[in-house]
Amino acid sequence: MCVKYVRMFLVISLITAAGVTLPSCRRGTGGAVSDEEPLLLLDEPEATAGNDSAGPMADNSRCFVCHVNFDGEPLSVMHAKGDVGCEDCHGSSDKHCSDEDNITPPDRMFAKEAINEFCKGCHPKAKLGGGKKYCVECHGSHKMAHRTRIWDKKTGELLDDDKVRMLTDEMLNRDG
Repeated sequence: MCVKYVRMFLVISLITAAGVTLPSCRRGTGGAVSDEEPLLLLDEPEATAGNDSAGPMADNSRCFVCHVNFDGEPLSVMHAKGDVGCEDCHGSSDKHCSDEDNITPPDRMFAKEAINEFCKGCHPKAKLGGGKKYCVECHGSHKMAHRTRIWDKKTGELLDDDKVRMLTDEMLNRDG
């Protein structure tokens, strides 16, 4: 009985492999192997490509797993080149990172009124201003393009939620 399942698995594997390799052979690529990297995570992040800074560069890969839209975002890239990473502004956000349902907010978020004061912690006050009200008016739209959760940036309270969950109540209530 077991041999039957092993044979069936091998036949299905061969058929699947043939289905994957044959289309690339038909395209005349000269072989079934592609020169492209198979996974996004294996690609060099845009932030590290062309690093002009002489010093260390911030590693934001932990955050980019979910927030991939910030990988090439100008404000993120500029700060990473200065070795200032997501955690420097938003905290380590360990609970946020380990919450698959994304209900837990990052450690620190900034209401618009608080952005400038925080930026002044690193940037010379003389360079700030320029007639604009908020730093992010000139330095990128450093926000999510599509939000599924909205928190009050001062209190961390969940204000809006699309109710999509990765974990079920049954999974959460299991005893170790």
